[in-house]
Amino acid sequence: MSTTSLFRLDVAIADLPYLLLAALRTVPIALAAFGVALVLGAILLMARRSRLVLISYPAFVFFDFIRSTPLLLQTYFFFFVLPEFDIRLTAIETGIVALGLHYACHVSEVYRAGIETVPAGQWDTVRALGFSRFDSLTRLIVPQILPYLLPALGNLLVSIFKETPILAAIAVADTMFVAMQRAAESFRYIEPITVAGLIFLMISICGSAVVRLVANFAQDKWFKQGYADV
Repeated sequence: MSTTSLFRLDVAIADLPYLLLAALRTVPIALAAFGVALVLGAILLMARRSRLVLISYPAFVFFDFIRSTPLLLQTYFFFFVLPEFDIRLTAIETGIVALGLHYACHVSEVYRAGIETVPAGQWDTVRALGFSRFDSLTRLIVPQILPYLLPALGNLLVSIFKETPILAAIAVADTMFVAMQRAAESFRYIEPITVAGLIFLMISICGSAVVRLVANFAQDKWFKQGYADV
C-alpha cells in the first residue's frame, strides 16, 4: 500500500475544522473542572488535616476511593447511577463534576506538598501573633508557596484536558468523539485520529510553555521583588 493511500492529506484537511471546533468546546469543560478541583482540593486538604475524626476519616476514605478507582467508572456513576436517586446531570455537567472530583485529590496533594515546605517555625510565629488558621493560610502561607504550586497546578490543568476524551463514553462531543464520528462517516480512521492527536499535542506543548512562563514570572515577582521589601 502506498503512502498516499495510507494517509490522505485532503481528508485530514477536511477533518481539521470539525476537530478544532470540538477542541474549543472541550476547553471550557477542562477549565470548569479545574476550577472545581482547585476549590474541592483545598476543602479536601483541610478536612484531611482536621483534628476531628468525624471530618478527617471520611475525607481519607473519599480520597482513597477516588484515587483507587478509574475515572471512567466515576464518570459512569455520576451519569448512570445518580439518576436512580433523582439526581440528573447533563453529559457536560457530569464531565465537569467527574473530572473535578477526580483531580481534586491530585490538587489536594499539591497543596499538601506546598504547605509542608513551609518551616514549622513560621506556623508557631503566626499562632503567637494571634492569626487564625484561615488568615495564616491566606495572608502568609499561600503567598509564599504559590510560586511553587503554579507549575504543578498548571501541569494538572494540561492533564485534565488530556483526560477529556474519556467523556466521549457519555456522548460529550469532545475532540475524540468527533474524530470517531468523522471516521465512521468516511470509513477512514488514520486521518481524524492523527489530526486529533496532533491537536492534543499542540495544546499540551503550548499549555506547558504557558505554565513555565507564569511560574517563572511568579517566582521573579514574589521572590526578587515582593520578598525583597519584607
